[in-house]
Amino acid sequence: MIHFNSEDIPIPNIDQKKTIDWALQVASLHRKKVGEINYIFCSDTRILEINQQYLQHDYYTDIITFDYSEQDNISGDIYIGIETVASNAMQLGFPFETELSRVIIHGILHLCGFKDKTPGTEKKMHEKEDEALKLLF
Repeated sequence: MIHFNSEDIPIPNIDQKKTIDWALQVASLHRKKVGEINYIFCSDTRILEINQQYLQHDYYTDIITFDYSEQDNISGDIYIGIETVASNAMQLGFPFETELSRVIIHGILHLCGFKDKTPGTEKKMHEKEDEALKLLF
């Protein structure tokens, strides 16, 4: 179902059961069933390597989602760059936990079919993130 792993850093201190229940709830709201989802927490160095190798992007990011979904069954590997999440939280004035939750659900929303490459789709993604965060906090 949903697993939490790390590559080169410790797994952040999150309530895994609560996070799983929340992710399942959000997926269900978008009429999706959850298959195999792996969250992989990593350093900025590692996420940059993944970004360069698989996406040919030469920059740091907070999340990279590899989508293996089929029809209404969502599955994927979601890499989260913890250092970038922490930096973004500080810049935005949010607690780290809030920003990490936003990024965690951002991956689920990508698997549900939401995009964020244009200003319009990015706005819609932020709205969906905000709706999801209200369910958690």
